[in-house]
Amino acid sequence: MFELLFQNINKKVILSEDEKRLIQTFFTTKNLRKKQYLLQEGEVCKYTAFVNKGILRSYTIDEKGSEHIIQFALEDWWIADIYSFLTGELSTCNIDALEDAELLLITKAAQDEMVLQVPKMERYLRLLMQNSLIALQRRIISSLNYTAEDKYLQLLAVSPTIVQRVPQHYIASYLGITPETLSRIRRQMAFR
Repeated sequence: MFELLFQNINKKVILSEDEKRLIQTFFTTKNLRKKQYLLQEGEVCKYTAFVNKGILRSYTIDEKGSEHIIQFALEDWWIADIYSFLTGELSTCNIDALEDAELLLITKAAQDEMVLQVPKMERYLRLLMQNSLIALQRRIISSLNYTAEDKYLQLLAVSPTIVQRVPQHYIASYLGITPETLSRIRRQMAFR
């Protein structure tokens, strides 16, 4: 269950076998069925989740009832409402499974203790946070400056299999475009 997590960690820091065994004690496992929530708006985000299998999405719902997808998390990705997780404030996001999922969960207290006992994990978590901030900045710039087609191509470059696994209307929501616009872009790309 921890093999993918350790592959992910080893991209940034090298752990000993003893450190790996210790790290495992800080996580709990959770299986979600498709459409099952990990977090609902108005709850405190108690866990950061590493996706071992499946796809999750983080999203908000506006006053008109429209969903706005913030993030997809496929295998080998992390997901949480990081603001709620770090502050203990109520979440404004929902996180649910788009496919049956296997997750590794860690609480804030467990993460803090893990960093004390395995100092290399502080570097790992710092690098994750840096990468998250970079991705967030790129996403903001993309939403402000890029065409719908450019945003779609950028998504495909980062995650080429996502279009086979995620319904088109969710991808359109993530890109900030209508499903009809996404259909048109995909048709045009098919004829090139």
